[in-house]
Amino acid sequence: MDPLPLPTPVALYLQQENTDDVGAVEQVFAPDAEVRDEGATIRGWDAIRAWKRSAKERYRYRIEPLSAAWRGDDALHLRVRVAGDFPGSPAELDYAVTLAGGRIATLEIR
Repeated sequence: MDPLPLPTPVALYLQQENTDDVGAVEQVFAPDAEVRDEGATIRGWDAIRAWKRSAKERYRYRIEPLSAAWRGDDALHLRVRVAGDFPGSPAELDYAVTLAGGRIATLEIR
């Protein structure tokens, strides 16, 4: 399967998600970025780094992008398959991503 054509920060984020490291948050997310996941809102680099570290430790997951579609000029909808140590694995999730200044401004995982 050919890789999905994704903006650089999104492609880098997905690549980093498939490692055990939290990755270079500063290269992917805007300084004031916001992530919404599991009913929580996480803001800023330090909080996003802590969220990623916690999720990786709890779920030991890997993701596979399945589809991508633009909604407007800066909103990207991704469908991903997530496999890890959690009930119902693997699961398909929707990621709503908005970009600003060449980085992820918001990420909502549903």
